[in-house]
Amino acid sequence: MTPASNKLRIDKWLWASRFFKTRALAAAAVESGKVLVNQVRVKPAKTVAVRDVLDIRLGQYRFEVEVLALSAKRGPASEAQKLYRESETSRMQREALVAQLKAQPQPFTFKGRPTKRDRRVIERFKTETGDGGV
Repeated sequence: MTPASNKLRIDKWLWASRFFKTRALAAAAVESGKVLVNQVRVKPAKTVAVRDVLDIRLGQYRFEVEVLALSAKRGPASEAQKLYRESETSRMQREALVAQLKAQPQPFTFKGRPTKRDRRVIERFKTETGDGGV
C-alpha cells in the first residue's frame, strides 16, 4: 500500500485488488463500461482515491465496493482483500445469484468420443429403458 500517493489509476487498482488477472483486462472492462466510479463511467486512466465507490460487473456477478487503500503492486489475495470493502447488499445479491445458479440443472455435454466406460453406461441405460440398442 502506498501511503505517499493518494491517487492511483483505476486499471492498476483493479489489477492489484485481484478483480482482473491482467491490467489489459482491467482496462478493457473499464473502457467498455463494466466498471463505474461513483456511478459514473470512466476511462482506464481515471484516478481512484480512498473512499471512492466502485461498481464492478464480472460476467453475471456484480460487486459494489468501497476503496479502503491504494496499491500499485499485486500481492497475495489476503493483502488484496484489505484494499476494499464490499457492501452488504452486494454480497447478499451475489450469494443469492450463486445459489440460483447452483439450483439450475447443468446441461449434459459430451466431450468427444465416449470411453469404454461411457459406452457400457450407455448400453446399460438402453437395456434398462427397453430401447434395445437401436
